[in-house]
Amino acid sequence: MKWAVSIGVVSFFIAVFMSVISETILRHASIAIAFCVLVVIILIGVLFDAVGIAVAASTEKAFHSMAANRVKGAGTAVKVVRNASAVSSICNDVIGDICGIISGAASAIIIAQIAVTYDIKDATIMSISLSGIVAALTIGGKALGKEFGIKKSDLIVFEFAKLLYLIESVSGIELLKIKKNARKKKG
Repeated sequence: MKWAVSIGVVSFFIAVFMSVISETILRHASIAIAFCVLVVIILIGVLFDAVGIAVAASTEKAFHSMAANRVKGAGTAVKVVRNASAVSSICNDVIGDICGIISGAASAIIIAQIAVTYDIKDATIMSISLSGIVAALTIGGKALGKEFGIKKSDLIVFEFAKLLYLIESVSGIELLKIKKNARKKKG
């Protein structure tokens, strides 16, 4: 229950933050820039979906020798894998889903801009078409991301862990705690 409430609160603030930024950019951008922002939002959702799948597919065994040799980010990779359910949930459900919602809102803003700019009275066909394109890019991208995430899980987790390590080093805030019980190793 505590996890569900926490993730709900975090989701709210991430969604508000991402919405404010994307709407501010989209409302004052040209149509071409607005399309670029839309593609970036879709790509963020696809990327985080791939990371979430990779975290769920990875095992910590791959990172123990690296951590013993003090490779930067390897200890963080162990923490990421030990916290796989939370990290995967945040990547797939929170960020991925928020990007999906925001891409829909961004599409509506773009359609409105096009309709006003070109004095289009009925933008129904355009709206349906853009919704289809966004859905195809999102679903197709996530399908590719899942395949890549499973096949290259250790590499993706390590690169993600290096990013988290950098953020922790700069901010001084520990984002993940070491869990006492390690995830069971595969095979």
